[in-house]
Amino acid sequence: MASRIERAHAKKLKDGILKPDPGQDAALKALARLEKDLGRRGLFGGVPDVRGVYLYGPPGRGKSMLMDLFFAQVQEPRKKRAHFHAFLSRVHGLIRSWREGDKRARKATFGQWKGDDPIGPVAALIASEARLLCFDELQVTDIADALILGRLFQALFEHKVVLAVTSNRRPQDLYLNGVNRELFVPFIDLIEARCERVEVAGSRDWRIDALASAPAWYDSTDADGRAGFDALWQRLRGDEPEAEAALDVLGREIRLPRTVGGMARATFADLCQRALGPNDYLALADRFHTLFLEEVPVLRPDDHAAARRLVTLIDALYEARTRLVVLAAAPAERLYPEGQETFEFGRTVSRLKEMTGKGWLAATGSPPSPTMNDPKLQGRD
Repeated sequence: MASRIERAHAKKLKDGILKPDPGQDAALKALARLEKDLGRRGLFGGVPDVRGVYLYGPPGRGKSMLMDLFFAQVQEPRKKRAHFHAFLSRVHGLIRSWREGDKRARKATFGQWKGDDPIGPVAALIASEARLLCFDELQVTDIADALILGRLFQALFEHKVVLAVTSNRRPQDLYLNGVNRELFVPFIDLIEARCERVEVAGSRDWRIDALASAPAWYDSTDADGRAGFDALWQRLRGDEPEAEAALDVLGREIRLPRTVGGMARATFADLCQRALGPNDYLALADRFHTLFLEEVPVLRPDDHAAARRLVTLIDALYEARTRLVVLAAAPAERLYPEGQETFEFGRTVSRLKEMTGKGWLAATGSPPSPTMNDPKLQGRD
């Protein structure tokens, strides 16, 4: 008998919402197995150990689309889905709360207060909230994350938490060449032992096809331009809710209120009229594969500080091969017609034109995987 996810997938194929892709078949089968296993009960009604699923492969092959279907159809009542960066941010916050909290504060948050090691209480709290954790875009680039993940997930698995994960990388390629990587290897061993690994590697990048079908530069002075910019954002994010993201940059926190997985939406004022610098923009480019930059004005000659920041921002995005969609008051060559930064701005004009041109998607290859939750974009991940 077909599982709920298999029936839902078959219906989307029949309705023409999805197109057949043999590269996704193994992943669909693995998620159907996981759905059934989660519905089983152990001896005497206990909770059995269930092997999770780790989907990996290039961007745009449908990993997150399949995860959307799985999460919507699986009948496990205690389930949570999050971008892996958001999960790690919360874990670090909980660790900080345990370390800084007194007895009353610890008990209020964790239901316990004894001990110096925060990993056990943090894992117990997370396990009390969800038996099934679904993560998009698992990647590890920070030594602080690498050092805690093995111990944290060992504790979560002891609480019988089950994982369903998407990633661009095989488990053995996570945190590759990272500092003190040997301390991270136990986490890789745990993932390989507790999850079925399935490669999703169809030949077609459905996400790039979808982006290539729409303009990347919109006129903010025109109602149709604004509507087109908003429509593209809505199309790519689908049903996934927007969430605030926090970037930790050299001990400072940069907050972006509108993000969906690997996509961020921010105004020119957010990014170029605040005291931000190269490290902030590098962190942004590292965290997000697609930036929707809106409300870019025509700059006056004395707006040289904002012009300089825009130059630095575009340089960071360009080197990171970031997808860029812009809502601006003028074409790129007219954004900063005169001022002390006009010489440097010439390079930015050239890069803006390249990055919003049709050739950019093919030239940029495979940045970190996206989260585009319109099922019509069946290859977004």
